[in-house]
Amino acid sequence: MGRYRIGVDLGGTKTEAVLLDGRRVARRERVQTPGDYAGIVGAIASLVARAADGLPGGLGSVERIGVCTPGTEYGPDRLIANSNTPSLRDMPLRRDIREALRRDDVVIENDANCFALAESVMGAGSGYDVVFGVIMGTGVGGGIVIGKRIHRGANGIAGEWGHHTLHAGGNRCYCGRSGCVETYLSGPALESRWAQMTGRAEGMPQVAGLVTQDGGIADGARGPEGARAWLEETINNFGLALANVVDILDPDVIVMGGGLSNMDVWYGAGAESVRKNVFSSLASDVPILRNKLGDSAGVIGACLI
Repeated sequence: MGRYRIGVDLGGTKTEAVLLDGRRVARRERVQTPGDYAGIVGAIASLVARAADGLPGGLGSVERIGVCTPGTEYGPDRLIANSNTPSLRDMPLRRDIREALRRDDVVIENDANCFALAESVMGAGSGYDVVFGVIMGTGVGGGIVIGKRIHRGANGIAGEWGHHTLHAGGNRCYCGRSGCVETYLSGPALESRWAQMTGRAEGMPQVAGLVTQDGGIADGARGPEGARAWLEETINNFGLALANVVDILDPDVIVMGGGLSNMDVWYGAGAESVRKNVFSSLASDVPILRNKLGDSAGVIGACLI
């Protein structure tokens, strides 16, 4: 890998760029993500230019520029599909960024794939060959890295465990189908179910404070009615969903990312639920690890594409 690379993490609310000097983050800048497509392209071009400012050869010193974003590219024009940012859908983002920067080597990758790549190279999965990276936050996604290389699949959707069916005929999903994992294990889904079962409208940071690693309610008798039933349901859904992944992929390690990855329960009772539901006892000891790179994993992964 060359000395300098620039990565951009295009998110729904913020866009961040880093300059990687070897394996060291040398510069970092973040702006609010514009609401319109032209604004997004302009913001990315501006962040890249600022990240390269001061290098001996300017942008010419940078070996590679990578951009990670929700969604995938499709077709000969590499249009964006399945993005949770409406203004990006069916737009030629790669082409327009290349034109704005006058560089034809800009690459775009799914954000979950970037997370998995970063954690496999520089994070919690660095000692493993087959890494399944999990994103649990506003949405549920995943990425597969084998031998430090992203496995995208024939159509670029490998690792999308958030849209396999957990409960047939279950909750309606924005993708048009029913019962998707995302409708049960995303932050909004968990908050909604918590409100239904406890009668308390609280955000996941508040709820997470009540949950212990071993699958209990931290404040015991003061926990709201319905809290334990909510927790049992959540742990069971987590175990079933990830056990399906383990049965198909048989990864060496699972690395958790996204805002919900900070909940200790996934690494205790949640991991035990996965082990109970896998097909073979030979796969029952797959490690489920907390990420090491935090919210920088996506942007670092973009540098490493």
